Amino acid sequence: MRNKFDMQLELLNEQLTRMGELCELAINRVTKALVEGNLEQAKKVMAADEEIDQMEKDIERLCLKLLLQQQPVAKDLRQISAALKMITDMERIGDQTADIAEIIISAGMSEAGDVKKIEEMSAGVARMVNDSVTAYVERDLELARKVMEADDNIDRLFDDIRGSIINLIAEGNRGEQGVDLIMIAKYLERIGDHATNIAEWVEFSITGVHKGAQAVEA
Repeated sequence: MRNKFDMQLELLNEQLTRMGELCELAINRVTKALVEGNLEQAKKVMAADEEIDQMEKDIERLCLKLLLQQQPVAKDLRQISAALKMITDMERIGDQTADIAEIIISAGMSEAGDVKKIEEMSAGVARMVNDSVTAYVERDLELARKVMEADDNIDRLFDDIRGSIINLIAEGNRGEQGVDLIMIAKYLERIGDHATNIAEWVEFSITGVHKGAQAVEA
């Protein structure tokens, strides 16, 4: 019985890893769409969000099956309940990459812009998503805490981007595109918050202590 349970837990790890990879891929693709002014790439990101939504349903079903059909001990219960929380944050990450893609499409951003700090921000949150899921699968508490610490840098980058773009708008530059870029940076900042939430649930799954996930705007 326990062997079957362990096999299903391994399947849970594999599916969470796959969902995390899809989120990371969506972040990278939408950034490429922004940097290259590639509207077709942005459309692919919106379509990929459906796959992330489906994975949330599949993992939720597996978690409920583990809870109802097996007799998990306390450590297993923490692992499964953490997974249920994590997939909610990953689904929101998928939604927010789609929101960024929608801005790129609706604004017709068909030309590459100077968005170096947004690229840096995007690379940072993609790494946070990857590391938080890896920390769960490998039960790596130190890596989970590094993800939490990395969020401070994402917040600083957002403040820098917002400040510099507001200054440009005040000088009569950027205009509507500047507002769109601030919105894109804000979505990336929220993705960082979701990755931090995931890391906090990883910490809970290992230690049994939860510091309280960040409230992230929908």
